[in-house]
Amino acid sequence: MTDRSWPFIPNRAIEITRAEGVHLYTRQGARVLDAAGGAIVANVGHGRKRVAEAVYKATLEYGYVIPPWRTPTRTALLEALDDWLPSELTRVHITSGGSEANEAAMKMALQYQHALGEKSRSKIITRDISYHGTTLATTAASGHPKRRKGLEKVLTGYPAADTPYPLRCPLGAHHADAGAFYLESLKSIIEREDPDTIAALIAEPITGSSGGALIPPDDYWPAVQELCNEHGILLILDEVMTGFGRTGQDFAYQHWPVTPDILVGGKGLAGGYAPLGGVFATETIGEALESGGFPVMFNTFGAHPAACAAGAEVLDILREEKLVSRARDLGATLAAHLEEAFKEHPHVAECRGRGLLQAIELVRDRESLERFPIEDGMTDKVIGAALDMGVFFYPGGTEAVRDIICIGPPFIIDEAQIEQMVEVLRKAVDEAVQ
Repeated sequence: MTDRSWPFIPNRAIEITRAEGVHLYTRQGARVLDAAGGAIVANVGHGRKRVAEAVYKATLEYGYVIPPWRTPTRTALLEALDDWLPSELTRVHITSGGSEANEAAMKMALQYQHALGEKSRSKIITRDISYHGTTLATTAASGHPKRRKGLEKVLTGYPAADTPYPLRCPLGAHHADAGAFYLESLKSIIEREDPDTIAALIAEPITGSSGGALIPPDDYWPAVQELCNEHGILLILDEVMTGFGRTGQDFAYQHWPVTPDILVGGKGLAGGYAPLGGVFATETIGEALESGGFPVMFNTFGAHPAACAAGAEVLDILREEKLVSRARDLGATLAAHLEEAFKEHPHVAECRGRGLLQAIELVRDRESLERFPIEDGMTDKVIGAALDMGVFFYPGGTEAVRDIICIGPPFIIDEAQIEQMVEVLRKAVDEAVQ
């Protein structure tokens, strides 16, 4: 057999042969506590037989069917989504992942403005710490310098406002006026670019792994929505990482009184059992595209019948087992344990997050917030040390923002396992900084 590299750029060789509950098992027989839920994906846990059986049944009965046609599993997913989506979001487009979903949402926003005759609205505003996907368009819209490397000359420029980062607000850490400061950044971008040329703002309600569970001030999102409405700018909320219960609400935007024009979901939609993403838009947007003859083109494997079967089962499990409220309650427990473990640690600037999306930020100096040099590779050192102790955490940051350790376990985790996670994380941080 030819010696081929997988992944494309080789890294630490770990082979997982099975997973169950909140644990992964390697070929060597080691058990790893999945404190990251993979890539903040697994929500109902690993090895759910009923999900596997639903996928098997769909595969056996009809395999591939082109995305625009109905199948029983696509209908089942729509019915399951009825219990999740707000009444305002009536139009559904199913993709095979978050990158596709975000790009589809961006296209919808631009075509919607065109359908209204607003042909000058060709810009989408993004934010400087963000991640929206791996396609050229979503890479360009992401404030993630490391993943743009070598692509700078071909990427479309997107105007970028400042992402709320309360710890590092220029006014001072967690300043009382931080919300107004970050809103002003968005206002200045809109004014500089001319509001009549802007189609939409795309942003994560709670910034995921790129910033490490960055929670904006409470006055930020309501003011952003008011600003967008004032200027006819659509609000696209990217909840690929935070949607479907991760932050202790069905969707992270529900922590504030706001409603998106377009909502994007992904990872938690099928809990890692199948590639699945979703774009959910208002009837106003759907009707405009429909009457204007604008296509919403599908990807070949969008709404794959077996993936829809997995999604329907995962959403039902989340409801039946009340796992969203569990994520909220255990998130508070996790936050308390993290705070206790790191409240006086000289190299941890803060612990932050909501629900079961939490993070810690490592620094060389806690008082000045000076970061470790890039070449120190602190994130990799912590992740590696923890993995050697049997726990996997998710690396966060963008390189410019760095040394972020993210925590996003399955919602079925228990308090003893949370204590184990935090104990290992403390040991791994101490080992790395030494």
